[in-house]
Amino acid sequence: MIMTHKKRLLATLNGLETDQLPFVPRMDIWYRANKKNGTLPSKYKSCSLEEILDDLNFGYHAIIPNFQDLRSKDDDIDRGLGIYRLWSMPYKACLRNVQKKVTNEADTTTVEYFTPVGNVRTKILFDESMRKAGITITHILEHAIKSSNDIEALSYIFENIEVVPNYEGYDIFKETIGEKGLAVAYTFLAASPMHFIMRDIIRIDDFFLMIFDNPERIQFLEKKIEEFYNKVFEVVNKCSAEVVLCGANYDSAVTNPIFFEKFITPTLSNLADNLHRNGKFLLTHTDGENTGLLEQYINAKIDVADSVCPSPMTKLTIKEYRQIFTNKITIWGAIPSVSLLENSMSDHQFTKYMEKLLEDIGGGDHIILSVADTLPPAAKFERILLIAKMAREFGQIRTRELVASK
Repeated sequence: MIMTHKKRLLATLNGLETDQLPFVPRMDIWYRANKKNGTLPSKYKSCSLEEILDDLNFGYHAIIPNFQDLRSKDDDIDRGLGIYRLWSMPYKACLRNVQKKVTNEADTTTVEYFTPVGNVRTKILFDESMRKAGITITHILEHAIKSSNDIEALSYIFENIEVVPNYEGYDIFKETIGEKGLAVAYTFLAASPMHFIMRDIIRIDDFFLMIFDNPERIQFLEKKIEEFYNKVFEVVNKCSAEVVLCGANYDSAVTNPIFFEKFITPTLSNLADNLHRNGKFLLTHTDGENTGLLEQYINAKIDVADSVCPSPMTKLTIKEYRQIFTNKITIWGAIPSVSLLENSMSDHQFTKYMEKLLEDIGGGDHIILSVADTLPPAAKFERILLIAKMAREFGQIRTRELVASK
C-alpha cells in the first residue's frame, strides 16, 4: 500500500516498515534564491515551491521555518534578543514592563530597551544580498550584551516575558502541510538557556571571556532565561504537534562534549521526557561537526537528528552515525549539500557516492533522506531527481527482501 509522506515519516520515527525510503529535501532556500534570480528550471519558472514539490512527489520539509513569514514587521524587532514571533509557532513571547525605541534605517533595525535597572541595545540586518541568497533569518550586527553591566537589564527583560499559546496559528500551519510532511513545532534555535546566551545575545568570543571572568553573572542570567524556556515548553507541550524542534547548529569545537553535557544535555533530556509523556518526538538540528557529540545526543534522549551532514563536509561518515545511533535516533539528512554541486563532484562521483551511502545505511530503518543542511541554490537539479529515484528503488528492493524473508 502506498503511504502518504506524513504516514511514511511517522512510521520511520516509530521504527515501523515503510513502502519506500522517505526522501524529504529541504528546498526552500534553493527555491527563493532561484526564484528571485530567475534561474528556476524552465518547467517551474512560474511555480510556487509547493507546486514543484507536488509535481515531483517529494515530501514537504517543514522543520526550519521561514523567518520572514511574519504577521507584521514588528514581530521581528526582538530578533536581537533571540525572540521570534512567527505566525506558525505554537507560542508567542510578549515583553512586559519594558519600553522600546525602534529605529529603521535602510536594511538595519536598531532597538533600544529601557528597563528600571538599565538599558540595552540591539541591531539586526536583512539586506538584498541575503534575499538573493534565499536567506530569511536576520543577522545580528550588535548584540545585546557588550559587557557584564548589561546582564541585569537582560535578566529583567527575560523575567518579564509572558508566553501565550498560538495554537491557532500552528494548527493552520499543520493543516497547510497536511499529509505532505510533518509540521514540526518550533521552540528555539538554542538548545538550552546557556546555548541561547552564546548564540543569540552576546558575541561568541565575549561569551567565553565572560563565562570565565564572571561566571556568577552569566549563571544569574541563565536562570532567568531558564524560566522563559520552561514557560515556552509548557505551552508547546500542549499543542497538536507530533514533532517539536529545540536547538540547532552544534560544533564539536564550540559546543564541545564537555560544554554540551553540562549546559545542553540536561535541558534537552528534560524536554524529551515531557514530550514523550505526551506522545511527541524531540527533534534537534544537528548540522555541523558532530565528532564527540553523538553520545551526547543519545544522552539527551532526542528522537530525530535533523540535518545530519556526513563526510566529505565533516569528519564523520554516515556509517559511524548509524553505529552509534542504532535504532535510538532517526537520521534526517545524510546527503551533504556539496555533493549536489558540479564543481565538487562529477556525475560519476556523485552516483558512486550515493550508492555507497545507501549501502552504509543498512536496512534503511530510522533514515529520512534529505540534503544537509539545505539544497544549495547552485545544485544540479538532475541530481535531486536521481536521489528520489534511488530512494524509491531502495524501498522496492527492501520490500522484496522483507517479503522473501517471510
